[in-house]
Amino acid sequence: MNAIERYSADFARVKSTLPGSSIDWLQEARRDALSRFAERGIPTTRDEDWKYTDVTSLEKRALFALLPTARADAAALAASVERLALAAEYHLLVFVDGRYDRDLSRLVGLPAGATISSMAEVLERDPGLMEAHFVSELWPHGAFGWLNTALASDGAVVHLDADTVVEQPVHLLFLATGNASAVHPANLIVAGNSARVTVIEHYAGDDGATYFTNALTHVVVGENANVTHYKLQQESAKAFHVAGIHARQAARGRFASHSISLGAHLARIDISTHLAAASHCELNGLYLADGRRHVDHHTRIDHAEPDATSSEVYRGILDGGARGVFNGKVVVHQDAQRTDAKQENHNLLLSKNAEIDTKPELEIYADDVKCTHGATIGQLDDEMLFYLRSRGLDEAAARSLLIYAFAHDIIDRMALQPLRKRLERQLVERLPLGSTELSFSELLEEAPPHQTMNESRPT
Repeated sequence: MNAIERYSADFARVKSTLPGSSIDWLQEARRDALSRFAERGIPTTRDEDWKYTDVTSLEKRALFALLPTARADAAALAASVERLALAAEYHLLVFVDGRYDRDLSRLVGLPAGATISSMAEVLERDPGLMEAHFVSELWPHGAFGWLNTALASDGAVVHLDADTVVEQPVHLLFLATGNASAVHPANLIVAGNSARVTVIEHYAGDDGATYFTNALTHVVVGENANVTHYKLQQESAKAFHVAGIHARQAARGRFASHSISLGAHLARIDISTHLAAASHCELNGLYLADGRRHVDHHTRIDHAEPDATSSEVYRGILDGGARGVFNGKVVVHQDAQRTDAKQENHNLLLSKNAEIDTKPELEIYADDVKCTHGATIGQLDDEMLFYLRSRGLDEAAARSLLIYAFAHDIIDRMALQPLRKRLERQLVERLPLGSTELSFSELLEEAPPHQTMNESRPT
C-alpha cells in the first residue's frame, strides 16, 4: 500500500469521528482536499521546493490518525503540561494527540469580542465562523496542506472582533504521546480591525516516540491590527514535523513571526505572508540540529501593495551530520512601489559533516523599492576563541559563549520574557560549558562586540 492509499484508507477509517462530520460544506471540503492530495502525491526531491528535503523515510512509515480515546495517565499528562506551560497568567489551550483537552486548559478573563476555543467546539456552536477560512482558495496548500484539511482532528481558533485586545498571550500546547500516530492540527487566528493578540504555537512529544505532526495555521490580520506569533517546535528526536503558517495582512496590519525549531528527526516549516498597503511583517527564526537530524524553513513574503515593509532574520546552528535548509523568497509585485524589504540568513557549522543549503531570493517587479538580502555560512571565529581563552576560559566555555551569542541575536528579538528564559535555559543545556564561574550574561558583557564566526558568503 503506497502513501496515497494509506492516507485515503486512514480518512475512511476516522472521517465519522472528525469535527463537523455532519456539516455538508466541511465534508465536501475534506473530500476535495483528499482528492487533491491523491492527485498531487507526496512531494519528492524532484520538486523544486523539496529539492533538499527528502520525506521518503516518512512515506515508508505507517503512521495513522488516532481515534478519540480516553486519557490513560491523567497525572502524567498534567505533569507534562505543568513542565511545558510558560506562565500561569497566560491563556492555555492543550491538545493531546491532536484533540482538545478542556481539563488541562485554562482561559481566564477573556474580553468581550474574543473567541478562543477549539475548532471542534466552534464548529458545533458557530460553523459559519470557520467556513470562509476553511475552504478559501486564497491560502497556499500543497500536499501536506491538503492532507491537513482532510484529516484535521482539531485545532485552535483565536477570533477577535474589531478593536478587541487580548492582553495576555495565548499558549497553544500540542502534546504527542503515542508511537505510530499522525496528528493534523488546524489552527485559525483572526484579528479584526485594530485588534491585538499574541499567540504561542508549541509542539512537544514523548522522548523516543515516533509520530508525525502535520500542522496548518492560518492568520488573518485586519486593518491596523497587530498579531505576534511564536512557533516553538521541540518534538521527540524521532518525530516528523511538517507545518505551514500562512498570513494575510490588510492595510497597516502588523504581523510578527518567530519560529524556533529545536526537535524532531525531520522538520519542515513553511511560512508565508501577503502584505497590503503600508503593512509590516517581521520574520525571525532560529534552528538547531545535531546528529542526523534535518530542519528546513521555507518562507515567502509577498509585497502586493505600496509602502509596505518587511524584515527577516534567520539563524541556524548545525552540528554532527545534521542538515539545514533555508529558502527565503521576497516577491515585490508591480503595484508595490516604495517597498522596503530586508532579508538575512546566517548559519554556524560546528562540525565538518554538518551541511546547510541556503537560498535567499528576491523577485522585484516594481521600480521604486529598497530591498536587500544575503546569507552567510561559517565556523566559530578563531580570533574570538583565542581572545576568550586569553581571558581565562577553557576551550569548551569559549566555544559555548560564542554559540550562545550567535543564537541570542534571535532570542533578543522576542518580547515574551518567560519564553526567552525558557529558550536561554534550553540553549545552555546543549552547550559544552567547560569550567567557568561566570554566567553567560556576565560573559557577554565582558566579551568585545566582534563577530562570532568566520563567514563565507555563497555566490
